[in-house]
Amino acid sequence: MNDVAPQDSSDEGGTVLSTTDSGPIPAAATDEVVRICQELLRIDSTNTGDNDTSVGERAAAEYVAAQLAEVGIDSFLTESAPGRASLLARIPGADASRPPLLVHGHLDVVPADPSEWRVHPFSGEVRDGYVWGRGAVDMKDFDAMVLALVRQWRRTGWVPPRDIVLAFFADEEAGSTYGAHHVIEHHASWFEGVTEAIGEVGGYSVSVSDDLRLYLIQTAEKGLNWMRLTARGAPGHGSMVHHDNAVAALCRAVARISAHEFPVELTPTVRRFLDEVSDAYGVPLDPEKPEQVIATLGPMARAIGATVRNTANPTMLSAGYKTNVVPGEAHATVDGRALPGHEDRFLAEIQRLAGAGVEIAYEQHQPALETDFNGPLVDAMAESLRHYDAGARPVPYMMFGGTDGKALSRLGIRHFGFAPLKLPADLDFTGLFHGVDERVPVDALRFGVQVLERFFAHC
Repeated sequence: MNDVAPQDSSDEGGTVLSTTDSGPIPAAATDEVVRICQELLRIDSTNTGDNDTSVGERAAAEYVAAQLAEVGIDSFLTESAPGRASLLARIPGADASRPPLLVHGHLDVVPADPSEWRVHPFSGEVRDGYVWGRGAVDMKDFDAMVLALVRQWRRTGWVPPRDIVLAFFADEEAGSTYGAHHVIEHHASWFEGVTEAIGEVGGYSVSVSDDLRLYLIQTAEKGLNWMRLTARGAPGHGSMVHHDNAVAALCRAVARISAHEFPVELTPTVRRFLDEVSDAYGVPLDPEKPEQVIATLGPMARAIGATVRNTANPTMLSAGYKTNVVPGEAHATVDGRALPGHEDRFLAEIQRLAGAGVEIAYEQHQPALETDFNGPLVDAMAESLRHYDAGARPVPYMMFGGTDGKALSRLGIRHFGFAPLKLPADLDFTGLFHGVDERVPVDALRFGVQVLERFFAHC
């Protein structure tokens, strides 16, 4: 093993994971994508948001490294804290003068309670045509597609048209501090020359009819504004009159924020998406009241509804230590999500709703993103989808949550969500993100590999 990474001038430590002799390997990426997805799902890489209780990210990174090494691809593993591991690799392309393309995924998953699931969330079981497990759609499915493809490239000797940088990050589910942000701060040389990237939560289908499916390619995502509210008051005995009560002040602030409905504000991405949906379903769009068009999307309407306005949801409360003691402080957390270009007004409104006596501090404060739906990379995505699905209509959309794209934007990298899946018409796909019984169709995994194979050939 070497002590430093190739193409990395950082003085922070890491490990180059070298190649090993390969054993018997299936011939096609579509043959082994299911196996790789299952094996990734069996690695419990739960990210609790706490370094002491998060597990498995290094084990997942080492698994990825072994899959790459088996076909002769070196990789570089780096930890931001014990066990919080990310992995990088670079695959040379035919034209070194072109900017490299970054292909990134994350290896961590949100917690899962096995008692709530029909199958164990870390079993990777195949049942009823699906691969089940925590991370099946967020996002070990895409990780598996990419691994299956690059392994096939090495087995067949195929060379992509330009360099491909692979990144498998830790900590995406808790804001990327110990993953993508750490890697960018300490190992930015790996991304030299990169201007575009593809990653999670895009390229999946929404069925309109038997011969028409919208494929949602992510070109925007809301800002991440996780806030901690603090109210202070006069502590004292619970039996006395307390007009300056921190708990009461905090509860009033939380109630105002929870009850507030932010106005509809359509960004260019959302407006184009709604225009496409309006045309596909034949429902007129009123830009000031888009709910009628959004409702045509069925179970997905709840997720898309979050992209037409800013949102703020109280998520945790804490105060006091004894029933008969009025505490001097009370705390709440709020998950705020601001639209691109609207953050300043959003934060000013939150402060107004909270009240002058309530302090606001940020647990996470990361920007909203939006890029145009055009260019050769977008053309390659659209052509690849249409090649394997004649009923495909690629459309841009705004992701209702956040991704590692926020970290990548610090380097000026244009990010797209493109993890292609052709889904059953009756599957509530967005409801599976962080949900119970998370699963991905086997056929969709194989479809994704085919689409990505063609995309990489034309990217």
